[in-house]
Amino acid sequence: MMNLQFPGLNVNLFDVIDITIPALIIFILGALTVALMIWHFIQRRHKRSVAVKYSDIRIVQRAASTTRYRMRLIVPALRILAVVLFTVALARPRAGTEVREVTSEGVDIMIALDVSSSMQAEDFKPHNRLYVAKEEIKKFIQKRVNDRIGLVVFARHSFTQCPLTVDYGVLLQFVDRVDFGLIEDGTAIGMALANGVNRLRESESKSKIMVLLTDGDNNAGEIDPVTAAGLAEAFDIKIYTIGAGKSGNAMFPTDHPIFGKRYVYRPTQINEEVLKEIAETTGGRYFRARSGEELEEIYSEIDQLEKTEIRVSAHTQYTEMFHYFAYAGLLLLGLELILANSIFRKLP
Repeated sequence: MMNLQFPGLNVNLFDVIDITIPALIIFILGALTVALMIWHFIQRRHKRSVAVKYSDIRIVQRAASTTRYRMRLIVPALRILAVVLFTVALARPRAGTEVREVTSEGVDIMIALDVSSSMQAEDFKPHNRLYVAKEEIKKFIQKRVNDRIGLVVFARHSFTQCPLTVDYGVLLQFVDRVDFGLIEDGTAIGMALANGVNRLRESESKSKIMVLLTDGDNNAGEIDPVTAAGLAEAFDIKIYTIGAGKSGNAMFPTDHPIFGKRYVYRPTQINEEVLKEIAETTGGRYFRARSGEELEEIYSEIDQLEKTEIRVSAHTQYTEMFHYFAYAGLLLLGLELILANSIFRKLP
């Protein structure tokens, strides 16, 4: 933000003008000086008006209407303008720029997303669980500021789809590329947690969290989920777990060799006890999402629980500008003296 400040006078384009007594006195005296100069100039012109008898005044009228005669007003105008500039210079104008310093303590976040075949269930109508989960993850990412976020995907195995980054544009592209078939089918929750912990363990961030979304039970991998949760606790990593899917049976699409795409009902097998234990061990929370709307609310709640701390400090840097007005006043005063003693010189 730019503003023009005088000691005692602070002029801000967005605020009201605040004038203190010293600056007010300077401007009042300057205004009175200018008024006296104008009054003196008018009085002198009036006193110099005399009556001269001529038989024919046309020649005098022609002489008085020359361009140089009409431009004689430039001389007193330059003097008055110079006084105005000197008055402004005496008030010491300064151009100020407000500088804001933003410091933040970002949060490092690893998102673990289940891409097993069970995520094809279409109980989050009109889309399947994976599609809705990806859309809500993208909304969650777009809400964050100054946080490093990464993405882990898992089925029978787990791998890092995107390491911790603040380039949210690249991260969102990696989220879009997540699909079924990237990994052999299965559900390795423990390996996903271990992968995320490995990415976060050397982080120097004040807050380190993981957000795990799955719709099944751990049935693959060399590390069980509870052991991985203990590992996360050792590195001070908080885990929020989300169980996705309606209770009971859900529709799963299948490809029939003759009839094409068909739907079959299969039970939702979420091990809520394990997911709750993971969250409790690390100081996080467990959530159950039975619809896309609930999943959106869950990610919004996690976003509120893990807000980045941002501190803003502001100060104003000023540049003295009085010399510009003083130099301009001297220039006009010099120009007035030159013109008064050359082009507009008066004979005695």
